[in-house]
Order: sequence, then structure tokens, then C-alpha cells
Amino acid sequence: MSSALAAKIDGFAFEPHFLSESEARDLFARLLHDLAWTQPTISLFGVRRPIPRLEAWYGDLDARYSYSGIAHEPLPWTPELAALRDRLRARAGAPFNSVLANLYRDGRDSNGWHSDDERELGPTPTIASLSLGATRRFYIKGKESGERHAFDLSNGSLLLMSGASQQLWRHTVPKEPHVQHARINLTFRTILAA
Repeated sequence: MSSALAAKIDGFAFEPHFLSESEARDLFARLLHDLAWTQPTISLFGVRRPIPRLEAWYGDLDARYSYSGIAHEPLPWTPELAALRDRLRARAGAPFNSVLANLYRDGRDSNGWHSDDERELGPTPTIASLSLGATRRFYIKGKESGERHAFDLSNGSLLLMSGASQQLWRHTVPKEPHVQHARINLTFRTILAA
């Protein structure tokens, strides 16, 4: 999806070249090596299964986050993640205090249809989704209308989701078996105090 089309979808803004190709490539290599990647398990129909990707949660000390039965205690900010947080705070005008990093090792890793509508995020969260590495297709679908759109999230691209985006839309990163390379997705969020 182009940034012009994203501008027509309320709550979404897409910047395909937020980071330069070289900056994104260097950052990908550092984060792939330096972040504390884990593979949590979730319960699906009463059976515990590993999620189909790796994750790492970083943030301020009180930025605890839970979804799908997974409780995240934040690790301290790394210098790279803190610098990105500050840039994205300025860009999005949001006081981001945490980041969920997802590592899609190849096209077999995925993320099912969902909305980021957990209580800790508040009713109208702003989420800054920065992509590094392999290009992956990101779909959104209207909860009531069923309207669908797709974004090709390439190396260095930024997708901002804000306003009622999580109330009105669901999103997914489906399996793409032909994708051979890894992608890191950094989703900066603001966890609200309880």
C-alpha cells in the first residue's frame, strides 16, 4: 500500500522510507544479535503451543504488558531501542514507554488476526510499527465492514496506527513460505499506569 492510500484510511499513516536502507540494515544486524529473544507459549483450545515467532519486551520499569495469557516484564532499554523511541516520540507525538520486538525468522513465522486493544494500552492507542529486514505483507480488515487493505512492510518502513484503528480494524502478518529471510518488527507502545 502506498502512503497516499494509507492517508485515506483513518488511523493509519505509512512511511516506506522512515530509515535509510543502510541504517535499517545495520540496526537489523545489531538487534538480531543483541536482543533477548524468547518464544513464549499460548493456550489455543486448551493446548499450550509456542507462538510462531520470537519476541522480546523492553521498556520503562513499570511498563508491564499482557496479551493471550503472556505476561511481559520489561527488560531495560538498549541504547539502540532508546534512540529509536526518542525519534518515534517526536514523529508520532506519543509518550512511548515500551516496545514489543517480534522476530519473524522466515516466511513460516506469522501473527494471526488480532487488534492491539488490551486494557493497558487505553481506548485509542498510538502504535509505531517499524520494520527491519525482509519485506512482509501486513493486512488490515474492518471489524464490521470486512474491508481489506494490504501494506508491504519493507526494510526501514514505519506504519503508525492511532485513534480508533484498534477499535475498527484487525491486522495480521500471515505465513509467506516463499520468504527466506528474517524480519524484525518493533512496535512501540504506551503502557498506561494501572
